Amino acid sequence: MVSVHIAPEPQLYEATIAELWEAGTLGIQERDGFLEAFFNTFAEASRFGEPIASADTDWVKTTEDAWPPLEIGSKFFVVAPWRTEATPAGRFRLEINPGTQCGTGQHPCTQLCLGAMERVIRPGDRVLDVGSGSGILSAAAKMLGAGVVVACDIDEEAAGAKPLREYGTPFFQGSVDAVRSGAFDVVVANISDIVMDELHDQFVRVAERRILSGFQDERGEWTCVVE
Repeated sequence: MVSVHIAPEPQLYEATIAELWEAGTLGIQERDGFLEAFFNTFAEASRFGEPIASADTDWVKTTEDAWPPLEIGSKFFVVAPWRTEATPAGRFRLEINPGTQCGTGQHPCTQLCLGAMERVIRPGDRVLDVGSGSGILSAAAKMLGAGVVVACDIDEEAAGAKPLREYGTPFFQGSVDAVRSGAFDVVVANISDIVMDELHDQFVRVAERRILSGFQDERGEWTCVVE
């Protein structure tokens, strides 16, 4: 078994994790400032850096231990599918597989979005999830009582995200520019600052309330803006 150390840029953190799973990693550990991913062969690992021979390890347990449950905001309990901890009273159990598309619940921006959604989404609201990835924000919107949730992403593989399937969430490949003006009450977008700047006018056109994240403030801290 070999491992490789990867230090992705913050905005690429979850995308890198998804890419590692797609490449067949045996497991991933979060270290101080980098990810350590395990592979069977040097050839597999060399795609991501310089492979290092590693001692045998129980990579299943190692990986599972690396994704502890998270209490986010006042309403959500985010867990990987293999966790068996009971859901705390008054919280929604939000299961997300870390090996899927972007959006594991571990990133500060995802957590900030979930907290903002608790405050902004009202029962019956029409919600558009732009850049839906793993479907975590779409699932959260349904749990909060949204009447209609629609997801979109430029990555067609996001259509297969388990939370979208479980809630029967409509999905289209594309972005907010394909949506009719005023079609939604709330738009949620957790994407990069560059894309956010390009699409901001479209968000305003589509929904009167907006939860926007995926970028850093002037102090370099991850942030979420509610408009």
